[in-house]
Amino acid sequence: MDSYQQFAEPFDEPIAYRKRVRDYYLALGYPTPYRWAHYSSVPFAPLQKRLNECSIAIVTTAAPYKSDAGDQGPGANYNGAAKFYSVYQMESSGSPDLRISHIAYDRKHTEATDCNSWFPLRQLHAMADRGEIGQVAPRFFGLPTNRSHRTTLEVDCVELLKQVQQDSVDACVLVPNCPVCHQSVSLAARFLECAGISTVVMGCARDIVEFVGVPRLLFSDFPLGNAAGKPHDIESQKQTLQLALQLLVQAPAARTTVQSPQRWSDDPDWKLDFYNLERIPESELIRLRQQFDEQKRAARGVTG
Repeated sequence: MDSYQQFAEPFDEPIAYRKRVRDYYLALGYPTPYRWAHYSSVPFAPLQKRLNECSIAIVTTAAPYKSDAGDQGPGANYNGAAKFYSVYQMESSGSPDLRISHIAYDRKHTEATDCNSWFPLRQLHAMADRGEIGQVAPRFFGLPTNRSHRTTLEVDCVELLKQVQQDSVDACVLVPNCPVCHQSVSLAARFLECAGISTVVMGCARDIVEFVGVPRLLFSDFPLGNAAGKPHDIESQKQTLQLALQLLVQAPAARTTVQSPQRWSDDPDWKLDFYNLERIPESELIRLRQQFDEQKRAARGVTG
C-alpha cells in the first residue's frame, strides 16, 4: 500500500504539552497547576515591505554560554545557574555560542549538539546572501523564560520592543525551546505585532502557542529544542526557515498555523516520552523533584 494511504499510529499527533506539564508537576508534589496565558483575540501586523527589502531579527530563548556556570554542553542536565533573567542583545555577525541547558528541552531524543537546530542565524545569513531577505538585523535578542505573565509583558516585552525599534527591524523570527519558552515568545510576538512589527513563531509546542494566540506559527512536529530544523541537517534547517518566512509574507490573518511537512523519524514513539507519567517510575519522580529543587536554588543566585 502507498505510504500516503496508510493510517498513522493513534498517538502520532502533536504532543499535548500543557496537559503533560500540568500532570508532571502535580506528580512532583507541586499542588497548584500552572495557568497558561490565553487570549480570545490576536493582533496582526501585515508585512509592510517586500521580504527582500526587510531587516529580519531573531528572538531566541537560548542562553549565552557562561564559563563559570557548570556543564552547559551537549546532553547536560538542566542547569539553573545558566539561566538569564533579562533581555539581552548580541551582534548578529560571527558565531555566538548559545546553549539550551538552562531549560527543559527533550533531553532523551535531542543531545543539543547543533545550535543551528534552535538558533537559525546561519540560515538567515544565507537567505540574505541569496537576496531572499533584505538583511539580517545588526543584533539578535534573547528573551528570558519567565513563568510570570506579568514580568514577561510588563518588563521583558517592553525592553524587547525598545531594542527592536532601535535597530529599525521590520520583522522578527521568534524561536522557543522549552514549554514555557513557547509561552514567552508568544506573548512577545503579540506585543511586537501591536507595535506594527510582523512576527512569526517557529515552534514545536503547537498547543501552547495556539492557546496563547499568535499571528503566525510555523509548527515543526519535532522534539523540543529543534524548532529551527533537524540537527546537523542543513537542508532541514534551510527548509524550516524558508517556510517560516513564507508564512510571514503569506499569512492572510491572525492565528495562521502552517505545519512543516518534515517528520522527525518514521517511528513516532518519541512522542510518548516527554513528561509522560506512564513512562516515569516513582523512584525517578522522587529524584527529579530533588533535582528540580536544587536547580531552583541555583537559579536564585543568578541575576543577569
